[in-house]
Amino acid sequence: MTLLDAPKYDAARARRNSTILYSGIGLFLVVLVGGWIVSGLPVDWPWHWYTHFRARMTTNAFLGAIEKSDLEKAYGIWMHDPDWKSHPQTHATYPFERFEQDWSPTSAANDYGPIKSHKIVAARLSGNVLLMGIRINGLKSNALFLNYEPKSKQLGFSPVELYLGP
Repeated sequence: MTLLDAPKYDAARARRNSTILYSGIGLFLVVLVGGWIVSGLPVDWPWHWYTHFRARMTTNAFLGAIEKSDLEKAYGIWMHDPDWKSHPQTHATYPFERFEQDWSPTSAANDYGPIKSHKIVAARLSGNVLLMGIRINGLKSNALFLNYEPKSKQLGFSPVELYLGP
């Protein structure tokens, strides 16, 4: 075989290679868009989408427990410690009694009254925490701002407020 002798063109092989290439690109795009939708349509880099997903799941579980007035379960989610009753001294910085004052539907310290519904309307990663803006009971004013720490998986009150639009 000399340098000028080219192999015969194989149309079936070329079609198979292009089908594999385009299928791979299409599958990648479907997985990418699906991950973006599942994580809540974040405006962030794809490697942060799992943080958005976990924060939304944790916040929805927490506020769902608050809506059912199950404050003990909600406190376990807030502290990321479902077995908090066996060692309450480890959570002395924010004890359950103070949590009850903040979140109980009958408490005077609760700004929202009985929480019936919630909607996470904004989430942004800032430094090492995810800040979330949540509308409580469908009110456009007086939104709740929480932060989620990915390393400790704990929720907390956010000192930063996000712009939620008009």
